[in-house]
Amino acid sequence: MMKSKRIGVLYGGLSAEREVSLKSGAAVHLALVAQGYNAVAIDVGRNLADVLKREGVEAAFIALHGRYGEDGCVQGLLELLQIPYTGSGVLASALAMHKLYSKQTFAASGILTAQFCCYRRGESVRPADLPFALPLVVKPVQEGSSVGVSIVKEEGQLDAAVELAFRYDDEVLVEQYIKGQEVQVGILDDRPIGAIEIVPKNEFYDFEAKYTDGMAEHIFPARLEPELYEKAQQVGLAAHRSLGCKGYSRVDLLVTTSGDCYVLEVNTLPGMTALSLLPEIAAKGAGLSFEALVSRIIESATLSIKVQ
Repeated sequence: MMKSKRIGVLYGGLSAEREVSLKSGAAVHLALVAQGYNAVAIDVGRNLADVLKREGVEAAFIALHGRYGEDGCVQGLLELLQIPYTGSGVLASALAMHKLYSKQTFAASGILTAQFCCYRRGESVRPADLPFALPLVVKPVQEGSSVGVSIVKEEGQLDAAVELAFRYDDEVLVEQYIKGQEVQVGILDDRPIGAIEIVPKNEFYDFEAKYTDGMAEHIFPARLEPELYEKAQQVGLAAHRSLGCKGYSRVDLLVTTSGDCYVLEVNTLPGMTALSLLPEIAAKGAGLSFEALVSRIIESATLSIKVQ
């Protein structure tokens, strides 16, 4: 159906993840053109509405990451313009991007997530006030790709970690550190398609490990016993559904030796680069090439709000 439409691949954008988005968008655009889709790559700026109209875009593949692209802003604009788009709608996108609200939603849905406290700019973060002990994880509330994230092992490291997180947001999350296997579950068409284990060379799966070749080992399927592997997939699906996500997502988990699956976050617009995890999960878990995955995603483009 979409091959008869003019498709805009929205990439780049205004967030701290711009460079990653440029790579995702370029790969998606190339895959669409190779399959005969009438696609144009659009580097998203504040004049996006004008560009969409000028290019005659009839459907959008959103390859943006971070603010203004993954947080419901672009989705809202596309709803207003009545241009079907890929991925989750306005509310689910906003919830997933906002780590505080997503964690509150997980907790309300009975989904395990690490204990946390949230602080606004100007508030003091003191270890003595926290209901959990060191080590801690400090992160901005609304950033992706581990931008601004620190692990705090000693009290003397806390101030610098909080300062770093506040560079990216006016709210920061301080979480209980959970030791476990880093497992990521791919969701496609509202079902889990596999779980991959990440073994980073750095202390955790940070920005460098995510986007530098050789900085993390990817193990598929994740090294879990069959029952725990299935549990991880179902927890991932439950997290995806709890936020109202649709289309596709990647759910990040920590799986402990005792078999607990802690949800870190749901990525509603996961990376689509050569090193990205969802394409790897799709290839190894569902037998989908990168081109086939891109086609499946664009063919599911829709609007959340139906005009009467």
